[in-house]
Amino acid sequence: MSQELIPFEQVPLKEYAENAYLNYSMYVVLDRALPFLGDGLKPVQRRIVYAMSELGLNAAAKHKKSARTVGDVIGKYHPHGDSACYEALVLMAQPFSFRYPLVDGQGNFGSPDDPKSFAAMRYTESKLTPFARLLLDELGQGTVDFEPNFDGSLDEPSWMPARVPHVLLNGATGIAVGMATDIPPHNLREVVSACIRLLDDPDASTADLMDHVRGPDFPTAAEIITPRHELLRMYETGNGSVRARAVYVREGQNVVITALPHQASPSKVLEQIAEQMRAKKLPMLEDVRDEGDHRQPIRLVLVPRSNRVDVDELMGHLFATTDLEKNFRINLNLIGLDGRPQVKPLKLLLGEWLKFRADTVRRRLQHRLDKVDRRMHLLAGLLIAFLNLDEVIRIIRTEDEPKARLIERFALSEEQAEYILETKLRQLARLEEMKIRGEQKELEKERTEIQGLLESKIKLKNLIKRELEADAKTHGDDRRSPLVERGAAKALSEADLTPSEPVTVILSEKGWARAAKGHDIDASALAYREGDGYFASARGRSNQQVVFLDTTGRAYATAAHTLPSARGQGEPLTGRFDPPSGSRFVALVAADNAAPLVLASSAGYGFISRFESLVSRHRAGKQVLSLPDGARVLPPLLPSAALEECLLAAVSSDGHLLVFPLNELPELDKGKGNKIISLPSGKNAELVACTTLGPKQELVVVAGGRITRLKGSDLDVYRGTRAQRGALLPRGLQRVDRLEVV
Repeated sequence: MSQELIPFEQVPLKEYAENAYLNYSMYVVLDRALPFLGDGLKPVQRRIVYAMSELGLNAAAKHKKSARTVGDVIGKYHPHGDSACYEALVLMAQPFSFRYPLVDGQGNFGSPDDPKSFAAMRYTESKLTPFARLLLDELGQGTVDFEPNFDGSLDEPSWMPARVPHVLLNGATGIAVGMATDIPPHNLREVVSACIRLLDDPDASTADLMDHVRGPDFPTAAEIITPRHELLRMYETGNGSVRARAVYVREGQNVVITALPHQASPSKVLEQIAEQMRAKKLPMLEDVRDEGDHRQPIRLVLVPRSNRVDVDELMGHLFATTDLEKNFRINLNLIGLDGRPQVKPLKLLLGEWLKFRADTVRRRLQHRLDKVDRRMHLLAGLLIAFLNLDEVIRIIRTEDEPKARLIERFALSEEQAEYILETKLRQLARLEEMKIRGEQKELEKERTEIQGLLESKIKLKNLIKRELEADAKTHGDDRRSPLVERGAAKALSEADLTPSEPVTVILSEKGWARAAKGHDIDASALAYREGDGYFASARGRSNQQVVFLDTTGRAYATAAHTLPSARGQGEPLTGRFDPPSGSRFVALVAADNAAPLVLASSAGYGFISRFESLVSRHRAGKQVLSLPDGARVLPPLLPSAALEECLLAAVSSDGHLLVFPLNELPELDKGKGNKIISLPSGKNAELVACTTLGPKQELVVVAGGRITRLKGSDLDVYRGTRAQRGALLPRGLQRVDRLEVV
């Protein structure tokens, strides 16, 4: 017996994979991640709210175990895991997550410190909040379509008939495939006010609507510091960002933080500050502690070291480096009335929601009108029965087919006949004409009113406005997040965070460096390694950079406070920097960034440069001074007065001294510079030393054991202009060792 082959479809693997991924993507977008514009809910949230309403867990009911609620949700409507479902329920109950919570929870529903620290669902109890009524009140009034649940055994609502633009009130976050949504929460009163403005003036611009919706309104009292023009651009495009900043007050010398940005954890903020303190990056802060309790959940106390600390500067630094200031991405992406995801600007979003609301109200009114018409139809039949009561009772008692006989005898509809037959004979006998006609009159009045609303756009619009105003009055509250435009927070530089203390940086002959506290240090008396000794030193402050120059004219910079203490023998600079092979360090200088320096070489060339031009973050340093063959680097000079008031004294190896105004030298970032003093060719002459003189200073020439002071008219002999030879010093002073000033 031949076995019949079962036919099957063959699909290429590529096509199968593409379709599978596409189906999954659309499922995530439409059924998981993105909210619907009408009710602002994701499917799981909608199912939770609906299931709780079906369980009778309204605001007036008693709390019920959350496990019972979750069980009902996943058993009837939600085809996913219980933990994910419970997490969605918890989120709707957290007042620090939802601006207007939909679930009223008893038990541990987490804290701002750790939103996911909530207890298991068997330990918590929940019910709906009064606010949830705005999503559920009109559910049974013909306002929504019902569709089969995941297994087709029950029907569930496609959406909730929201009475307010809930999508903006509680916001939404979600990640789909290839898209995401980040809708911030807003204030109910402001959003309703904007809706009414748009109803009255459909041509209103986004800027006009922003007179009502001034910006997001988070569940915390942290300031929204984003400028209005940026918020306007965000609402016009549907994309942007919002920056929120913590609020602090002064209590005596202490700083107390009373509000944190949305979703900022107090413990994480404390840890961020403490980490900086441990790394010695917050020297102006002595202590930080959390004094929050059930009455004041957010109370972080910062204790400055002294009352001289600039609190605004300190807080600016903390805003820039911790979660005390947070940036929230805004992406108004949601599923519109057409069932498609789209990023919607504020005006388009509110306009579409008002269409949704108008359709909902129209469906509600039509549903009520149909009920009124049916009741009036039944009452008309009931009145016929009352007027012919004896005959009706006789037909019911004696006829085999009373329904058909009633329809034939009194020209009733089938529905009227059924209603009369369903009414007990005792009740029929008790009917009163006045009551029937009274009810008919009331129903006729209601029908006329409903028809008037359905036929008039203006009346319908006014009804929507009245309902919005009533809901805003009942459930609205004041804005929590104040809008305060502030400048961007700026983190303090490492130099600003370092205490400004006097230090002396010492360089040894072998290129080892260290820093000693204070300026009254006898560097030559310090202990040095065997075979090493004192070479040079520079006075500066702990928050300054120190620049070392090597024999090739390269400059290397490091922070003074990072150098080892002078209690030891220091560390080799070759461990910090990568100087060229064969070079050695021959000079150092410490100064403020803007301080002018005189850089010169023994070839008789030099220039003025700012200290910041010598600073480099590279280990290989920066080529600052270009050296001719055989030339060496002279120690950098720090002028003691303004450049235009200073003189430069230069002495050559053949005993010539030249004094000229310092500002004759050019100001360069790097290079060879200009000629300082003219040197005779062929005599191997070089520039031995140079120094700067202030207006009231004297020049000291040291030649071997002989020392002479030059001032006033004595100096005039040697005065000239840059690049001259200068005048010959007296015999015995021509082999100059160094120049000093007093």
